[in-house]
Amino acid sequence: MPTARPSPAAAAPAATAPLGPAFRRLVTSSAASNLADGLVKVGLPLLAARLTRSPALVAGVAVAAGLPWLVAALHAGALADRLDRRVAMVGANLVRVALLVVLAATVAGELATIWLLYAIAFGLGLAETLFDTSAQSLLPRLVAGARLSRANGRLYAVELTTNQFVGPPLGSALVATGLTLAFVTPAGLFLLAAAVLATLPGHHRPERGTARTTVAADIGEGLRFLWRHRLLRTTAWMVGVMNLCLTMGMSVLVLYVVGPTSAVGLSEALYGVLLTSFAVGSLVGSLTAERIEAWLGRSRSLRLAIATSALAVGVPALTASPWLLGAGFVVGGVGVMLWNVIVVSFRQRMTPDHLLGRVNAGFRLLAWGTMPLGALLGGLLGEVAGLRVVFAVAGTAGLLLLLVRITDAELAAAESAAAESAAAESAAAPAAGRTPDPAG
Repeated sequence: MPTARPSPAAAAPAATAPLGPAFRRLVTSSAASNLADGLVKVGLPLLAARLTRSPALVAGVAVAAGLPWLVAALHAGALADRLDRRVAMVGANLVRVALLVVLAATVAGELATIWLLYAIAFGLGLAETLFDTSAQSLLPRLVAGARLSRANGRLYAVELTTNQFVGPPLGSALVATGLTLAFVTPAGLFLLAAAVLATLPGHHRPERGTARTTVAADIGEGLRFLWRHRLLRTTAWMVGVMNLCLTMGMSVLVLYVVGPTSAVGLSEALYGVLLTSFAVGSLVGSLTAERIEAWLGRSRSLRLAIATSALAVGVPALTASPWLLGAGFVVGGVGVMLWNVIVVSFRQRMTPDHLLGRVNAGFRLLAWGTMPLGALLGGLLGEVAGLRVVFAVAGTAGLLLLLVRITDAELAAAESAAAESAAAESAAAPAAGRTPDPAG
């Protein structure tokens, strides 16, 4: 059964304690894995743009990569609550290595097609669903609840530095050097990440009851928990709308920015540099989110995050200046990361360990399942109405989320109730003949 997780207010002195060696290994593995992700996410659309100039077909790569979150997220959550989460993450990375080796071989043999690219992107997305769901569920076992905001902020800082700050320009440079190298390099990084993660000590399989259950029953239990908690349910569909809007714009951004006939006219290498502006803002947001949260309160911080993320996706509708686009992306990056740190930490505090994989998966089904829909809408709207209209619609739709209000008092009350419930459940576990989970 889960150990009790104190609320932030109740355990404030623990918030400054060291995060520990297990967390450092997780961060090291995450750095290699996210650098690989950053290279792939630049390489795939640039390869697609070489194969076709159709906005719908280029956006199809993002659709294929995001579709697994719609069709497989719940099963990934059930697996994350049945398997050792470290083992699941290692296995997922090894699958990504194999897929990228296949892609690199087809590129070297000049056999790549847009349809093969879709298949590889879909396979990488399947592996990502299991990896990311397991990773978010593993962290609370390594770090106590009072330190989750800081741990998530530091982890996001490393992820974003590698995924969006280092990855895009390096990925663009690798594509310019040779497409084969652009996919062999991330394959090696995924392999390194798996090797580091394999050294994480201990067992990380959640404690479950003795009764046998089906995967369908496990999924249903997680979804019921998510649905019963209004704040979890509300933040899930809100981030779903945010991601839909962001993906609408980002799925066709390469056509708006890259090439002499585009509105901006950047080279492939400078496209990667432009994307790092979003990473700069995200890095700032990940390192300052805890302080912004303390200064503004969580309610105001979430509203700030909504406004700035809408600005990021909407600014290309207003200007083709790469400098203004970069400035909008910086501000948007701060907001997106501020939202992530607050909402993910809240969800981790609210959810018992044995349910965390399934609740994370249910949340991400709503949050990330909209991304392929956003990419599809962005591609189709771009074909019919033009790229500027895509950015205008996405930015306006994102701003509508400001109509939803979540108060600091509601968040604090929900966390206190969850901590009390976990404490009571943990105390009752020995009497029921069960062994509580080890403390994170």
